[in-house]
Amino acid sequence: MTPEELQRYSRHILLREIGGTGQQRLKAAHVLVVGAGGLGAPALMYLAAAGVGHITVMDGDVVEASNLQRQIVHLDAVGQNKADSAARTLQSLNPHVTVTAIPHHFTDQAITQDLVLDGTDSFATRYAVNSACVAAGVPLIGAALTQWEGQIGLFGNGSACYACVFPRPPAAHLVPTCAEAGVAGPLPGILGAMMAMEAVKHLTGAGQTLRNRLLIHDALYAETRTITTRRRADCPVCGTPAHL
Repeated sequence: MTPEELQRYSRHILLREIGGTGQQRLKAAHVLVVGAGGLGAPALMYLAAAGVGHITVMDGDVVEASNLQRQIVHLDAVGQNKADSAARTLQSLNPHVTVTAIPHHFTDQAITQDLVLDGTDSFATRYAVNSACVAAGVPLIGAALTQWEGQIGLFGNGSACYACVFPRPPAAHLVPTCAEAGVAGPLPGILGAMMAMEAVKHLTGAGQTLRNRLLIHDALYAETRTITTRRRADCPVCGTPAHL
């Protein structure tokens, strides 16, 4: 790392659990963030600030005025593609990282990165990202939210995958979109920052991650709880061959 990078990341390097070795791991990492919306926006900014060496952001949507209440990576970029808008902000935030923008939605692309963060609001996309991560053996940090509540977990790579925990999507009327039900502006920031924190921990080996755990945060009542998750042998995505 350059002297400027050493100064920039000095507070990380001072942490015993990260240190210089952990910061080098962050610099060497390539992270894919699917979705540059409410969850992806803060996660992307913290990943860039933390010094993740290569960040790829994928999103096919354009910025709308109603997004700006919570999607802080977009600096009044109404009408611009979200991936492109986010990439510009990240590059100005930290010129020491490489940012790649992919201005379209995730379908069934092969995963080549070290870690994937999924902050999309589409169940079809979540299941597609999970399947691609399982096929590539790449861990997935996934989060979701509605109104005042959000959840986050670290899936796959030997632990329960997303399909183990959520075998099928809920009925459409049970999970209204933000456009239908509203969402508290800081809530995506809380969950998005948690996604970035889990990414830093996973990449550096610090602490205990949310592997085989699902954290649920209720912002309205300031309550957080964690439930244990388990890999299912009969999971159609990651189950053992004998059960498939």
